[in-house]
Amino acid sequence: MVEDIELLKEEIKERLSEKRFLHSLAVMNMCEKLAKKYNCDVKRAKLVGLVHDMAKEMTDEEMLEYAKKNNIVITETERNIPQILHGKIASNLAKKKYDFDDEMCDAIKYHTTGKENMTLMQKVLFVADKIDETRKYEGVEELRKLAFENLDEAIIKNIDETLKINIDKEKVILEESIKTRNYLLINK
Repeated sequence: MVEDIELLKEEIKERLSEKRFLHSLAVMNMCEKLAKKYNCDVKRAKLVGLVHDMAKEMTDEEMLEYAKKNNIVITETERNIPQILHGKIASNLAKKKYDFDDEMCDAIKYHTTGKENMTLMQKVLFVADKIDETRKYEGVEELRKLAFENLDEAIIKNIDETLKINIDKEKVILEESIKTRNYLLINK
């Protein structure tokens, strides 16, 4: 696994726009804070925070082509909305380029939707991505506070708000997010 985080920062900086890179640094910093709070491996959490969006700025065509070339299974929803694939692709890249372990790769893979029975690392990245200092949406301060009180409740609240927004805008609802929410509610 990659040992030099500064070298990795330079690689990610070259790959992303300034805005996306600053977001990635902010997520890395929030992962560090949450990892310390919840006794998660800080170094590994920082690494997943830094690289989680490294495929985000690929075009739809590039994502679909990458998925095909690398045998990444895609759903019909992902085929129609390829940007959803950025987590799966970043996970694949992190494994191949940086030898990230399976838990780290899964955290990256599910950082947008969540998944049932998430590990602590997966929860840390999921929440950090939603509350980093670059985020300026209504309710983010409340979600930041909740994240340091109860990660599961922060995940549920984030999914609830995302569902409301997507319904209001007549956007697709991702099944994995609903499964994540239901799992957390059932297993409180």
